[in-house]
Amino acid sequence: METFNISKFTNNFSEYLNTLEGTVDWTDKRLAKITRLRLLSDPGFPLWDVSYCYGQLHDGTNVKVDLPFRQLPKRDMKAWIIKYAKKDGVYAKGLGIFDNISRFC
Repeated sequence: METFNISKFTNNFSEYLNTLEGTVDWTDKRLAKITRLRLLSDPGFPLWDVSYCYGQLHDGTNVKVDLPFRQLPKRDMKAWIIKYAKKDGVYAKGLGIFDNISRFC
């Protein structure tokens, strides 16, 4: 499997979007890693909104990832992701979700 590098698409993000082949749930065993979890918010607002989540399957296919949450508290955000993951039987750290969070506030 080729290592995913989203930075090669930085100048033309629409080119990356064209590589996405469907959507999988984060519980899907074919999902190898989360490549980007984009969170947006406003200053002073206590929650992050999930803008999008992308991942890569074990065979190298880039996909959208469906998460069980649409918002996360800014305080203890990682703990909340872990709570959702435990409930769903997902090893969040193993998917690399914490290494690939992009936030804009």
